[in-house]
Amino acid sequence: MKKIILIYLIFNFFSISYAEDKEHIIKNLSKINNLTFSFTQTINGKDESGECIIAYPKKIFCKYNVRYNKILVSNGKSIVIKSEKNNQYYRYPLKTTPLIYLLDKKFILKKIKSLELLSLDDKYLYFSIDQSGQIINLFFNKKNFDLIGWQTEDIFQNLTVTRIYNLKKNSTLDEKKFILPKMN
Repeated sequence: MKKIILIYLIFNFFSISYAEDKEHIIKNLSKINNLTFSFTQTINGKDESGECIIAYPKKIFCKYNVRYNKILVSNGKSIVIKSEKNNQYYRYPLKTTPLIYLLDKKFILKKIKSLELLSLDDKYLYFSIDQSGQIINLFFNKKNFDLIGWQTEDIFQNLTVTRIYNLKKNSTLDEKKFILPKMN
């Protein structure tokens, strides 16, 4: 009987702890209007890096390091990926990409309120969102509850892992960054 009580107490301790952590993440994320950060992104085993700005709702501007010489911009409706290196220009409706969910703070908050908070290596906290066949894992720092990255898997099982660092919250932004670039 003592073992059952001990197991029950341990389980409740971790449930309470995760519930508190979840509330800290929700509170922290609720206060954020924009994020500025450096990133490393791995797509199909290839790494790219650069700087990004996310402005809620649904805007992003990323400039990849000189080696790739490309930008990614969303104005909240469309997304453009433009490469100066090989003069490529791609434009997509935002709703056809996993970014439609990642750039929507209200969507994220609503989802994580109903999801179980998980732990990875007792170092990171994360939520796993399954939305329309797309899996999105959002990772948070266990110490300060800041977003530290995400992992997406689309309906074709393409895996993208984005790790963020040098995070700044609620910086003054130039809204012109979110104007879609034109094709050359």
